[in-house]
Amino acid sequence: MKLSTKSTYGLRAMLSIAMNSPKGAISVADISKKEGISVAYLEQLLNKLMHRGLVASIRGPKGGYVLSKNTGAITVGDIVKTLEGNIYPVHCIAAGKGSSACKKSSGCVPKLVWMKLAKSISDCLDSITLKELCAEAKKLDRR
Repeated sequence: MKLSTKSTYGLRAMLSIAMNSPKGAISVADISKKEGISVAYLEQLLNKLMHRGLVASIRGPKGGYVLSKNTGAITVGDIVKTLEGNIYPVHCIAAGKGSSACKKSSGCVPKLVWMKLAKSISDCLDSITLKELCAEAKKLDRR
């Protein structure tokens, strides 16, 4: 499974917003410059994150983006699932129960492997918070 730039850039943007939190809002232009991501693409990602309630937009001269929740309450899974949609490794389990995605779905033994993999990926992403990533970033900054 390969995640798209939506996830990698979105996570970097969220980390920038989180690291800037003590100073207040951070502008899209500042995130763009710091992370090397185009303003237009960042705006698309931040819009999705805002609709999910992970970030808020502040207007005005000192405006920009801030987190809508505490860093300990936002997981990497929240960010990735917001930006990617489902994170299933194969289409047959993404389609859901009772779907006609595959004629062999009801008796498919390999499907058990893909379901277990999807759960492991989800559990891993959900186990890491933005707070933990901020702590790691601070450690790296001190070096």
